[in-house]
Amino acid sequence: MKKAFDDIITAMSQVVFGKTHEVKLAITCLFAGGHLLIEDRPGIGKTTLAKALSRCLGLGFTRMQYTSDMLPGDLLGVSIFDQTSGSFVFHKGPVFTQVLLADEINRATPKSQSALLEAMEEWQVTVEGKSYPLAKPFFVIATQNPLEQSGTFPLPESQLDRFLMRISVGYPDRKAERELLEKGNRKHTIESIQPVLDTHRVMDIRRNIAAIHVSGAFLDYVQDLLDFTRNAPHFTHGLSPRAGLAFLHATRSWACIHGRDHVIPEDLQAVFPYIAGHRLQSRDTRAEYSFQQLRDLLMEVPVP
Repeated sequence: MKKAFDDIITAMSQVVFGKTHEVKLAITCLFAGGHLLIEDRPGIGKTTLAKALSRCLGLGFTRMQYTSDMLPGDLLGVSIFDQTSGSFVFHKGPVFTQVLLADEINRATPKSQSALLEAMEEWQVTVEGKSYPLAKPFFVIATQNPLEQSGTFPLPESQLDRFLMRISVGYPDRKAERELLEKGNRKHTIESIQPVLDTHRVMDIRRNIAAIHVSGAFLDYVQDLLDFTRNAPHFTHGLSPRAGLAFLHATRSWACIHGRDHVIPEDLQAVFPYIAGHRLQSRDTRAEYSFQQLRDLLMEVPVP
C-alpha cells in the first residue's frame, strides 16, 4: 500500500509544488473515509490540489462552483414533469459522483451549504421525501476563502464537524514558486496526470486501513485528549465523539502512508491540529485556536 501512496505523492508533485506535507494530509483524510476542507486565500492552489488528488484516485469527479444565488436543488437535483410519462422524473444533481469538489463553499448561503449535510454523513440525499444512495466511495473536497473576504458566509458548526480535516496550502517557498513560474499554466499538467488507482483499489486500501491495529493504551490516549478538551476551561465546548472517531480513522491512515501496520502516539500528534483546529474555540475570544496553540495543547496531555 505504501507504494500506491508514494505514487500518488509523486504524481501530485508535478502540479502541487513544494507541498508534500499538505498532500500527505489530504491523502490521509480521504483514505480515512473523511471529507476534506481546504481553507486559504484565492490563488494559492486549493482547487489545483483538489483536482490533482481526484485525478490520481481515478474516481468519478464533479466540480460545483458555489455562489450566493445557488439553491439546494442545484446540487442535489430536481424533479421535472415529463409530459410523455405524465409524471415527475428526478434528475440527479452534481452530488451524484464519487469525488465532489465544492469550490468556494462559503460563498453560498447557509441554506445551500446545509444541502450537503446528509450526503456527507449518510452517503445519501433525500429529495421530496425519497432517499437516493450515493456512489461509493464518496468524498467531498471543499475549498473555502477566509471569512474576512467579502461575499462569504461562515460554515455552521454542524457542517464543520462533518469535515474530518481542515488544511491550508500556504504560500510556496522560493524554489517551488520558481518552478511554478517556469512551468506556467498547470491546467495542462493536471490533465496529463495518469490515475494511480481506481474504485476497486481505493476501496480495498480503505478496508486494509480500517484493519490497522490500535492498542488499548492508544485508545486511552485518545480519550484523555477528548476529556481534556471537555473539562478544561479554555474552550467553549469540547471535542465530540465524532472527533474521537476522526482521530482513529486519520491515525490509521497516516500510519499506513508511512508503511506501518499499527498506530503510535506520534501519528495522532501529527494529525491532531488538522482535526481539532476547526472544532475548538476559545471561551474568552470565541476565536479558533492557532496551530501553535493546538501543538501546545498536546503537551498538556501525557502519553500513557
